[in-house]
Amino acid sequence: MKEYILIAGVNGTGKSSFRGVLEGQEVPLGHIVDPDLIAKQNSFNELAAGKQAVREIQNCLKNGETVTQETTLSSHQVRKSIIRAKEQGYRIVMYYIGLNTKYESIYRIANRVRKGGHDIPPDDVIRRFAHRFDSLNRIVPLCDKVIFYDNENGFVKVAEITDGTFCYTNGYRPDWIAEYFKCKA
Repeated sequence: MKEYILIAGVNGTGKSSFRGVLEGQEVPLGHIVDPDLIAKQNSFNELAAGKQAVREIQNCLKNGETVTQETTLSSHQVRKSIIRAKEQGYRIVMYYIGLNTKYESIYRIANRVRKGGHDIPPDDVIRRFAHRFDSLNRIVPLCDKVIFYDNENGFVKVAEITDGTFCYTNGYRPDWIAEYFKCKA
């Protein structure tokens, strides 16, 4: 079955690292769309990389290919692409990676930059962090399955939603997941 897979979370939560975990588990990810990698490989700015990412996603959907997108969910284009994919019979799966504070994200980004990785302005991280649940709420209803991971100390599966049914997957409930589901109640 063709799938549209999202690896989502605020900047600095570990989306690319989590993708590596999925690849190591041999999860079929199809064509991977990573705007940060697109920018690096092509010397594009953020806007140009985003436009290229959209083109790649549209091409995959047109050709009926499984596609995996790394995203902060902050763009309305993500929702549009998901709706198009659903109309074409895609199964929508989202892996959402969370952290408790914006400061954890900012610290992780600073650490990534020290190691030669790309930077994200702290103001962008703070804005995205403040709106993360709004962004998540726009996307979750469109998904067939959402799997939530905490990345405080390595990726720990904490909850999932399958066909609209929510369940915690273990006893560990980081503050952010409890806050998210409290907001939804």
